[in-house]
Formats: sequence, structure tokens, C-alpha cells
Amino acid sequence: MGVKAWLSGMVPIAAMVMVECLDVGLTTLSKAAMSRGMDHFVFVVYSNAFASLILFSISFIFLRTKRPPLSFSLLCKFFLLSLAGITVMQNCVFTGVSYGSPTLGSAMSNLIPAFTFLLAVAFRLENLDLRSSRSLIKILGTLVSISGALIVTLYKGPPIGAGLIKSPSISSNDHLQKTANNWVIGGLFFAMAGLSISVWNIFQAPILRRYPSEITIVSFFTLFGAIQCAAVALIAVKDSNAWKLRPDFELITIVYSAVFGGVVSFCVQTWCIKRKGPVFVAIFKPLGIGIAAIMGVIFLGDTLYIGSVIGAIIIVTGFYGVMWAQTKEGEKGEAQEVDGLPSTSDKAPLLQSRRDEQKWLD
Repeated sequence: MGVKAWLSGMVPIAAMVMVECLDVGLTTLSKAAMSRGMDHFVFVVYSNAFASLILFSISFIFLRTKRPPLSFSLLCKFFLLSLAGITVMQNCVFTGVSYGSPTLGSAMSNLIPAFTFLLAVAFRLENLDLRSSRSLIKILGTLVSISGALIVTLYKGPPIGAGLIKSPSISSNDHLQKTANNWVIGGLFFAMAGLSISVWNIFQAPILRRYPSEITIVSFFTLFGAIQCAAVALIAVKDSNAWKLRPDFELITIVYSAVFGGVVSFCVQTWCIKRKGPVFVAIFKPLGIGIAAIMGVIFLGDTLYIGSVIGAIIIVTGFYGVMWAQTKEGEKGEAQEVDGLPSTSDKAPLLQSRRDEQKWLD
């Protein structure tokens, strides 16, 4: 019985480590594909279209008789969630990857708890008590995370192992300046992606509670995302040749994104949120920084910079400060509405105010 309980506890941990590896692998592959000319807007469309095809097939085969009934109101909410969680988020992520690097994206993703906390306060979903030590820690952790993000984005610093690298010539200064500008632009897009997924975090749990079929939710989520992203791509992409799929590295990246970045990642995270709570899912995010740094150096030839390392450490420090305060609030039962990354209890994920939730759902 003890071995069974241990294995039961280890499965979600192993699943989340796998998800982080898959997510970083996706950004690394997409960076390599975009460097070969793949358009990131078109990439997001094909990826979500393929993922929705797989998910609807699974849903039709295995859940045809078990699926709860759908209403037009619920479909509208799926559509709005996909706008934040796929259309804005994924387009910003892959635009950020095209300008920056997977390591920068992994570091900036740790801003999500801070953004969620700020949104919860702004929408009065978070009871902010300045006399509470936990509220003060969340505020401090948010400020620390944002400070770290500014360092990662605005300060690259010397490359690690700079003694082995020759000083740049005057002729390379323009290239270095362009690289620095691209780094800042990439950081801003990653920040926008974090903000959009924070909105998604806030409103996804009431949907899960109202409609408990995870695969059906993710199926419509990716379908609506593909439709929305297609509309964006038709406006943004002027070259019709960009829509042509070639049976090479580009197609491999799209298939990988659909299967592992869409189907596997979304389903595993949704399952872990329902089983262990969003806090459990969130605490694995800093792991992606190390994985991204290693993959970037090995597969993309990226250079690690002092500013990225320092900023990432500061972001993770603030991240765990917010997470610690959030977990303590969940344990004490002091807050009913929290910052989108709440108690580890699987009975009460995300924003537990019944009154505000029912208002949104009805």
C-alpha cells in the first residue's frame, strides 16, 4: 500500500517534469525552424489545427457517450478563453522566440504568478491586507519578479566565459546593437504572453468546475484558437508561399508542437491542476530556465549572459515568495479568492468565490 501511495505521488511530479522538458523542446525547435524561414504566425495556425483534429478524434472515440452536454454560453466562454490562452499567448510567445531565445522565454514565464496577483487585486478578486505578512510577501515577491524581468530584458551583460571570447570589432557594433534591441523586443512579447496566460489562469478553473470533461474543453480551446490565429495570420502574413508546408524540419516542428505542445502538455497540465491544484503545476516553471539554457547552448549555439543568469535568479526568488505566501493562505483557509495560483487542494483550484464565479458563468 505504501509503494502504491508513493507511486501515486510520483506520477504527477514526473508528468510535470516531462511537460517542462516538452515545452522547452518546443521553443527550441521553433527557434531553429524560424531561423530557417518558417513564419511563426502560420506555425501557430497549423499547430493548433492539427492539435484540435487529434483531440476531437480522441473525444469522439472515447467520450462520445460520456461527454456532458454543451451550451451556447459555454462555447462562448471557451472562445474567449482561447483568445487569451492561445491566440494572444502563443503568438506573443513565438514572436518573442523569434526575437529572443528559449532561455529568455523560460525566465519571463515565471512572471505569471506576479501578473495573476496584480490582476486579481485590480479586479478585486484578491483581498489585500497590508497588515498580513503573507500579503506583504506577495507584494514584495511581485516587485522582485518584475525587477528580475527588467534585468533579464534590459541588461544582457558580458557573456559567460567572456575571457575566451575575443573583443568585438568596430564593424560588429551595429550587429550587437541590433541583437540587443531584438532581445528587448523579445522580452516585451514574452511579458505580454505572461499577462495573457494570467488572465487565462484566472478564468479557467470555474469552467473546469462547471464542465469537468478536460479533453472536450481542450479540444474546443485549440479549435477556436486555430480559427482566431488563422484570422491574425491572414492579416499579418502577406506572402502566400508562407502557407506551403514542406516535408522537412518545418513539418516536424509543427507535428511536435501539435502532439506534445498541444495535446500532451495541455491534457497533462489540466489533469495535474484537477488532481493536485495549480500551485503544484506552477512550482515547476523555474525548472524550465535550466532546461532551456542547456538546450539553447547545445542545439542552437546560444550564449549565456550574466544579465540573464542574475535576472533569472531574481525572478525565481520573487516567484517562490509569491508561491509560498499563496500556499500558506490556502493552508490556513484565510482567502477564498486568490491570485490564480491557489491552494494545492484539488477540491478548490483557482478563484474560489462562488458568487463571482457564478456571475461569470451564467
